[in-house]
Amino acid sequence: MQSLFAFLHHVAAFALVGALAAEFVLIRGELDVKTAARVLAADAVYGASAGIVVVVGLLRVFYFEKGAAYYLHSVPFLLKFALVVVAGGLSMVPTREYLSWYKSLKQGRAPVLDERKRATLRKVIHAELALVVLILLCAALMARGVGFLG
Repeated sequence: MQSLFAFLHHVAAFALVGALAAEFVLIRGELDVKTAARVLAADAVYGASAGIVVVVGLLRVFYFEKGAAYYLHSVPFLLKFALVVVAGGLSMVPTREYLSWYKSLKQGRAPVLDERKRATLRKVIHAELALVVLILLCAALMARGVGFLG
């Protein structure tokens, strides 16, 4: 069972990174109806995979692997969890924008995205990608037992 949950955790994490990278690339160019729909789909995959990463990760912490006592005494784990919370909060900025596009997309029109909003979205997504890198660093440190509060 441990291996299955580790597999699910990693697959969801890879899907999360792929979806976030897709958003980053898609938001760069001009938005037509098709591209905007792809951005919405990528954001949905991002949200679903993030949810799976968190739920499966918490199941691994509390029911599998080394147990909650171990992880809750690991500085890299605590930092990793905090970074996940920050990334989740940041992700609300693009998601809110994308959700505002539904009305125009249902009418067959591309959403209007001025350069200021586009730049903001790209900065937020870029920050999320940077947080993912830091989360991966924390995971590697955690796996090696670095920063354990004995």
